[in-house]
Amino acid sequence: MTGVLYTERGRTKIAERAITRIVVRAVGETESAGGLGRSLLGMSVGGRAARADVDVDGTLVTARVRLSVAYPYPVREVTHRVRRHVRERVENLTGLTVRQVDIDVAELARSAPAASAAERRVS
Repeated sequence: MTGVLYTERGRTKIAERAITRIVVRAVGETESAGGLGRSLLGMSVGGRAARADVDVDGTLVTARVRLSVAYPYPVREVTHRVRRHVRERVENLTGLTVRQVDIDVAELARSAPAASAAERRVS
């Protein structure tokens, strides 16, 4: 299904696939939230991205997101930030209304170690 936005200049159709990509990108833009590892036949394949499913009913969007939270950040705070950022990004970029964002924290990911002072000077 596609989202349909009616304006004074006409009608704009927005595919669910486009909204799904916006949701995944918004998760990646949120601090301490990240994607899930990908695997094929039990072998790790490069890249980590959140997974999302989106349902669009006219101008209402419902999103389901699977993501990881960097350990030891508080899961509740991170998911609150993700939910707010996904809602803002989808509404600002599409004009559609986000009714609900369901989040499944599928993994607690070890956050990257802080760079040492010597590494920061080299960079």
